[in-house]
Amino acid sequence: MHIVITGGAGFLGRQLAKTLLDKTSLTATGDAPEVQRLTLFDVVSPQNIPSDSRVEIVTGDIREPQVLASLVTPDVDLIFHLAAVVSGEAEANFELGMQVNLAATQNLLEQCRQLNTRPRLVFTSSVAVFGGDMPAVLQDDTAPTPQSSYGTQKAIGELLINDYSRRGFIDGRAVRLPTIVVRPGRPNKATSTFASSIIREPLQGQPAVCPVSPEMALWIMSPRQAVKSLIHAAALPAEAWGSSRVASLPGLTVSVREMVDQLRVIAGQTVVDRIAWQPDPFIERIVGSWPIRFATPKAEALGFEADKSIDEIIRAFIEEELGGSFVT
Repeated sequence: MHIVITGGAGFLGRQLAKTLLDKTSLTATGDAPEVQRLTLFDVVSPQNIPSDSRVEIVTGDIREPQVLASLVTPDVDLIFHLAAVVSGEAEANFELGMQVNLAATQNLLEQCRQLNTRPRLVFTSSVAVFGGDMPAVLQDDTAPTPQSSYGTQKAIGELLINDYSRRGFIDGRAVRLPTIVVRPGRPNKATSTFASSIIREPLQGQPAVCPVSPEMALWIMSPRQAVKSLIHAAALPAEAWGSSRVASLPGLTVSVREMVDQLRVIAGQTVVDRIAWQPDPFIERIVGSWPIRFATPKAEALGFEADKSIDEIIRAFIEEELGGSFVT
């Protein structure tokens, strides 16, 4: 199987690549083809990727159709389309967000259509497709009502995935990811970056800024569970998805206060004291427009799972990213 990951230099792309390279197939039963070639595409080369003869690194601008034409060739079986301008940057730079999150996605789908090979494609959408006046608990049939440019671009991407799949051009599936916590690395321009920073930086002896109220709640998922979900989405047969190729994934509803309280339980007050509370109305407005509770019967019936607790998420980050220790 030849797999392409767009956004392969991002933290999720790297984690996905490492997991795929560790597996001989995409399903526990072993009925998926062996991963024979893995192409990681991004504007920069990914770091910390294991040396493996199956890995090919390709750099370029996803906005250029000729780049996509050379990337997505007839031998490509599966595409994980992770490349995107993050939420805060898409809101601050409308043109860039439209070029990368919408136009490049459509160009990628068009390249797949031209192949006439119906490659499988996993598209990472977001809970940001919802906003405004919403029910207390969103259902599988709740209509997207995005209140940000990023959410709008992702919602349109979902519709395109559905239609290109309906027409037989691709075998698509779009998964709405909760906010990913705890992201490794450094803060980025996502409006939700603080949700990882308030845990990640204090544990490493560094200050962090929380721009939202402690009562702000988020629908979250760990990086480990996100990677597991992406691979599961790829392994599911087309007929399992039904008439809609979109699913909101299970997650946890956790307030910022609950996250900090659990950090205190695990690491102590000195670590928590490294968090500075500095409200930012721009971030509060965008994050506050996102839904925080979902009923996810479709995803659960398909076999997707949620993390068990914020305690488990924080402890997994310490174990996997910090070598089991932190700065007290």
